[in-house]
Amino acid sequence: MTILIHPNDALVDDISPLPLIPACEHFAGSRHTLLKAFSIQSEYGPVFDITCDCEDGAASGGEIQHANMIVELLNSEHNIHHMSGIRIHGYDHSVWRQEIDILLSGARDNIRYITLPKAQNAHQVEVMLEYIQQASQRYNITHPIPIHVLIETHGALNDVYKIAAMKPVQVLDFGIMDYISAYQGAITDNAMHSPTQFEHALIVRAKTEIACAAISSGCIPSHNVTLAIKDYQQTFEDAYRARNQFGFLRMWSVHPQQIKAIIKAMTPESEKIQLASEILLTAQQRSWAPISLNDKLYDKASYRYYWQLLQRAHLSGEKLSTDVQEQFF
Repeated sequence: MTILIHPNDALVDDISPLPLIPACEHFAGSRHTLLKAFSIQSEYGPVFDITCDCEDGAASGGEIQHANMIVELLNSEHNIHHMSGIRIHGYDHSVWRQEIDILLSGARDNIRYITLPKAQNAHQVEVMLEYIQQASQRYNITHPIPIHVLIETHGALNDVYKIAAMKPVQVLDFGIMDYISAYQGAITDNAMHSPTQFEHALIVRAKTEIACAAISSGCIPSHNVTLAIKDYQQTFEDAYRARNQFGFLRMWSVHPQQIKAIIKAMTPESEKIQLASEILLTAQQRSWAPISLNDKLYDKASYRYYWQLLQRAHLSGEKLSTDVQEQFF
């Protein structure tokens, strides 16, 4: 009788596996939009993250009250799936340390990740990471909190490989609007939109650098938002192009209509899911030795690829075959 070995045990290599996190990250800042986001997440299931936004969500002078409101919602019955992170203010804003203390002391284990914006260089990220680590110790948070870093300045892009290699960093986000603004008119505003955002040489450079730095360090590259916020088709096309042309594995949403478009675009096509299922089930029966299927050769390198594909499909809520569910999940 063949002993069936799970792919996680059979396909081990020296490359750190990428984090298994949803392909869509939905931003919301006000109480109203956050409650709406939690309601949608309850309806759709655990297929996207919610980022509670302190940076753009809080009114000037109301940052402390806003942070306390987010703590209240994270601890409430609305946060069913506990798949919510927080974007705090950047290094140059005086309130970011207070936000960390309020959020970590109040929401504790209900914080899925923390997003750091506006970093000018790797040193600023290191300072913020150190403070988060110290605050975690003060409030007896024993697990490391994943960190997402927005790459939206010249300095952050210059240091992107250093930032990606920092241990708690899980995601690198591209902030296209601030990045273009930093060019002070050298990049025209149409580069914030499609198709130019995928064609302008300086934007292409930024996106490829972020994707390469992230994946080479075991992080997820996350693509900027589609500014046509209510246009489902444009959002889908942007997400599909970001995924298939630039290697981004995650994308921001800022409107409820964008969520499903991003998930659909980032999820492997059904034909690829079926092929991956057939390859992996056959390989498992052969103890993960090389196989020939439809006159094509597959080995452990290709098994790893298709196993990653199946995991992404499962995470996005795709229906998999009974055999795949029973053997692998």
